[in-house]
Amino acid sequence: MPAINVNPTRQELTRLKGRLRTSIRGHKLLKDKRDELMKQFMDVVRENRALRKKVEEGLARAHGSFTVASALMSTEMLEQSLMYPKQSVELDMTFQNIMSVNVPQYHFKTRSEEPGEIYPYGFAATSGELDGAVEALSGVFQDMLKLAEIEKTSQLLAEEIEKTRRRVNALEYVKIPQMEEAIKYISMKLDENERSNTIRLMKVKDMLLKEAIEEKREADARAVEAFGGHPDDPGEL
Repeated sequence: MPAINVNPTRQELTRLKGRLRTSIRGHKLLKDKRDELMKQFMDVVRENRALRKKVEEGLARAHGSFTVASALMSTEMLEQSLMYPKQSVELDMTFQNIMSVNVPQYHFKTRSEEPGEIYPYGFAATSGELDGAVEALSGVFQDMLKLAEIEKTSQLLAEEIEKTRRRVNALEYVKIPQMEEAIKYISMKLDENERSNTIRLMKVKDMLLKEAIEEKREADARAVEAFGGHPDDPGEL
């Protein structure tokens, strides 16, 4: 018996064969999608690794400069220098479709294009190390934003790869074998029914032939009784 309940009819056999063809095509498409997603995912992972290293190095430089600046300046002066920023940032988000996966894209835009706008203080009372720290943070900020975009993309692609992999395995190891088993079962049942019908027809034919022979014998016997001899003997007529 197959794993799924089916009626052994030709209509059900035709329906299952159609579903099997569709499932095989879907299985191939899903495998192609999974392979392309894996390729895209590996590209994103490589980019993520390189960008994360760059961001960590930039943050380390900024942290080192801030550490030196805090040693050279008083805490009050450092807090006062960074209390009121001059530059502002606008962040927009759009989506890009990668193999039916909508991944975010962040767009960074500053209010002013002037490089000096990143410094919210005057240079007379501050340390040069603070300038270096602010500049390092300004340079690493866009990379951090790109890193967030790439990590979210890799997360979404990984989730889609896992879903696609489960669908491929379900079709390959469950659905398609079940349908093939059901088709085989129905075909065997139909062949068995056809053989049974053929045997019944042969038996009916033998019965009809036997009845015809008996009727002919009875007719011949009545003819012999009627004419007093064999109906095929002309001398008796």
